[in-house]
Amino acid sequence: MTRVFIFGAGYSGQAIARALAPVADFIAGTTRSEEKAEGLQAQGIAPFIYAGKGLSPEMAAALSGSTHLVISIAPGEDGDLVLPALRGLGGSAMPAMQWVGYLSTVGVYGDHGCAWVDEESECRPVSSRSRWRLNAEKDWLNFGREAGVPVALLRLSGIYGPGRNAFVNLAEGKAKRIVKPGQVFNRIHVDDVAGATVHLMRGKLGGIFNVSDDEPSPPQDVVAYAAGLMGVEPPPEIPFDEAQMMPMARSFYGECKRVSNAKLKATGYRLRYPNYRQALTAMWAAGTWKGQAAANML
Repeated sequence: MTRVFIFGAGYSGQAIARALAPVADFIAGTTRSEEKAEGLQAQGIAPFIYAGKGLSPEMAAALSGSTHLVISIAPGEDGDLVLPALRGLGGSAMPAMQWVGYLSTVGVYGDHGCAWVDEESECRPVSSRSRWRLNAEKDWLNFGREAGVPVALLRLSGIYGPGRNAFVNLAEGKAKRIVKPGQVFNRIHVDDVAGATVHLMRGKLGGIFNVSDDEPSPPQDVVAYAAGLMGVEPPPEIPFDEAQMMPMARSFYGECKRVSNAKLKATGYRLRYPNYRQALTAMWAAGTWKGQAAANML
C-alpha cells in the first residue's frame, strides 16, 4: 500500500505525483487556493487547502494513513511551516509513515568560488532564504530520528522543464544573456526532480542527496542554445555589471559552485536529462516546452 501526502503540490510536487500515479494507491497534495485545488483534483490528487498553520481534521485523517511524505514548501523566517503542525498531532498520529522527502536547495552551500561541492562540503549560505532552508533541513532530520523513519534531503539545483525554460523566456521576450566571467550554474529538469524523489522513496533511502545535472554551465550558453533550436537570434550579451536585475536575481550571481551528483548516482539513479542540451533538444522535438512534464517515468 502506497499512500503519499505532498505538502506543496506546485510545479515539482505535481511532477512527483504524476510519476507516482501508476503505483500509488492514494496521492494527496496541498495548495493555498480553491481554484488550484480544482486543478489538483483534475490530476487525481486529493486536494487540501493549507496555508502553513493548523491541520484540518480531514488532513489529519489523510496523514494518519499516509506511508510517504513529501515536503515542497519553503520555510519562512520563523522556521518550517509543516513540522509544527505535524508535531501538534502527536507521535502516534502517522503510524503508517515509512519515508519522508524534503525538497531543499543547493543554495545552502553558499559561495565556493566555483569549486566542486558534494554532500560533505561546508554549508555557508549567503541569503536569508538559504539559511532558513538549512535550519529546516536540520529540523527534518531530527524529526526523522524522533519518528524512526528515514528522511531524504534533496538539495535541488535550479529547476526547469515544460513551461519553465529558456524557450518560454525567448518567446515572451524576457530572455537575457547576462555574462559574468567564470560564472556557472547547475540545473535540474523537473522530471529528474520527480524521478530522484520516487527512486529514493522506493528504496526508503535517507540522508542528503544533491539532485543536479552533470554539467554546470554559464547561463548565457543555455539561452543561446535554445535560440538556436528555435531558429531565432539570441539576445545580445550584457556584462553583469551593466545588467538591470531584480535584487533576488542578482543575488544568485553572488554565489558560484559546481554541484556533484555522484552520491545520488551511486544509489542507482540515472538522470533522464544529464545536461541542458539534451533536455532542451527533447522538449523542442516533442513540442512539450510550453506544457506539462511527462507523466510516467517508472
